[in-house]
Amino acid sequence: MSHLNYKDMGEGHPVIILHGLLGMLDNWKTIGRKLSDSYHIYLVDQRNHGKSFHSDEFSYTLLAEDLKTWMDEQGIESAHLIGHSMGGKTVMQFAQMYPDSVDKTIVVDIAPRGAIGGHQHIFESLLAVDLSGVEKRSEVQEFLQGRGLELGIVYFLMKNLKRDVDSGGFAWKANIESLWNNYQNILAPTQGDQPSDEPILFIAGGKSNYITDDDLVQISELFPQHLYEKIEGAGHWVHAEKPTELMEIVRDFLG
Repeated sequence: MSHLNYKDMGEGHPVIILHGLLGMLDNWKTIGRKLSDSYHIYLVDQRNHGKSFHSDEFSYTLLAEDLKTWMDEQGIESAHLIGHSMGGKTVMQFAQMYPDSVDKTIVVDIAPRGAIGGHQHIFESLLAVDLSGVEKRSEVQEFLQGRGLELGIVYFLMKNLKRDVDSGGFAWKANIESLWNNYQNILAPTQGDQPSDEPILFIAGGKSNYITDDDLVQISELFPQHLYEKIEGAGHWVHAEKPTELMEIVRDFLG
């Protein structure tokens, strides 16, 4: 069993959507619902995220294996894949490992290279929260804001907070400790250097630096058939900031 939590909607050719670091399938619910008029949409929580299983192990190879196991369980032979950020690396890794199981791939605002980081303060802040004494959600929000995190980031992180059925207190949906322990694996490049001839689209946010000109050189080597689109005015959370523009590009590419 893969123990991956998912939601599905619509009918037609399968499209699987994977969220980014510290995200969950709900982040893509609006996009998924709109696409479900033409496709069978699957929104999936990756391991250590959302309602999926927790594990001490975490790498893009494992995330790709999780997805393949889950697809086999669902009887999905091949699908279009959409991945944002960390999810984008998962679908690139999947395309390297299981090319026959991929139709078209869309990578949203991430490159295959290793990343420098930048989440250290977020993880330190989350790990500093003492949930045992928390009575209201607002206490956690105030604590995170007090650590100097931007309000938009705080709102995003707060989606991870849930009521613990057993204790009646609060708990994190994401496995914060494991993700932090595996942070170097999250920053790592995708594995495999065999050029892929599968159709793949990279979508960058115009205000984001997650895909650079240097990255486009490496992308051309790994994915010679790739297409590249930039959505001006969007940062890293392209789907939240420019959903209409993103939908137009996605529909056009999937055809």
